[in-house]
Amino acid sequence: MFKSFARACAVGLIALASLAAQAGELPQVVIVATGGTIAGAGASAVNSASYQAAKVPVDKLLASVPELNTVARVRGEQAFQIASESFTNEHLLTLGRKVAELVAKPDVDGVVVTHGTDTLEETAFFLNLTIHTDKPIVVVGSMRPGTALSADGALNLYDAVAVAGEPTARAKGVLVVMDDCIWSGRDVAKTINIRTDAFQSPWGPLGMIVEGKSYWFRAPVKRHTSNSEFDIANLTTLPRVDVGYGSGNANGDAFKAFAAAGAKAVINAGTGNGSVSKEVVPTLQELTARGVTVVRSSRVTGGGFVIRNAEQPDDKYGWVAAHDLNPQKARILTMLGLTVTNDPAQLQRMFWEY
Repeated sequence: MFKSFARACAVGLIALASLAAQAGELPQVVIVATGGTIAGAGASAVNSASYQAAKVPVDKLLASVPELNTVARVRGEQAFQIASESFTNEHLLTLGRKVAELVAKPDVDGVVVTHGTDTLEETAFFLNLTIHTDKPIVVVGSMRPGTALSADGALNLYDAVAVAGEPTARAKGVLVVMDDCIWSGRDVAKTINIRTDAFQSPWGPLGMIVEGKSYWFRAPVKRHTSNSEFDIANLTTLPRVDVGYGSGNANGDAFKAFAAAGAKAVINAGTGNGSVSKEVVPTLQELTARGVTVVRSSRVTGGGFVIRNAEQPDDKYGWVAAHDLNPQKARILTMLGLTVTNDPAQLQRMFWEY
């Protein structure tokens, strides 16, 4: 009897929240769905690592978490229904335009983007660099499909909506909310693929969210959103930028192939401090002479930090050091940078500032 009474009370509270939302007392948050695990389904409740992503449409996703109505007036829009490993530059541009259109509306207080976790960090960084707004934009995913035991998607989505409607989340850039943590979209990265605490940043979270309430501990200092020199409104295409992975016995073949296929820049995902194998250096020098931008990043998990003119004479070669951005995020910034300039000095400035 007690459980039935408690459930009835919960349903009543959700109904009251819905009435309050209709009266305009709650923030309005739009959820833009793109697919991913958070919209996935497995064959059984024990399938938490093997499942099909991007199966559940946004309306059913929202209906599965009625508690959203206690923290915001929510509505959903289906941008894509794909697994995020298939996210292309065209998807980034389309999504960016949609988010920019939404945050420009006076009756929208925040936007949540549901996304597959494989490339979630790249999309978050792209939006962080291209959307001119102080309104909260939150990217969220899940590590387990909604059909799994201990699925994390429902709570992650609830937390993301709560943060997106929170005035204290304004002007902090694009955020990623996962596993009770609020991360900067700039520096968070997926570090493991089978645990719910998969997303981490070498500099720690910006804050935590507990039972729908945000607690903040630091703020981003790098340029973002309304303070960015990049604007989605000015972007029609993005130049090709490819990533070559450093390892023992590395050679320059991949970089040559990238350039032959039309790459305007290559990212060296180097060992350690963005190191470049002696077998690869001549190839990258040759590509630089042909006008291909070379960026040294690090493949180190959880905090590769590339120091300019260490390991390689960047000034002499005209190369760019990726600072603390991992290879996939270095690719995003390099693409955007090349829409403005191909001057290595200016590109290096961007890596220091963003």
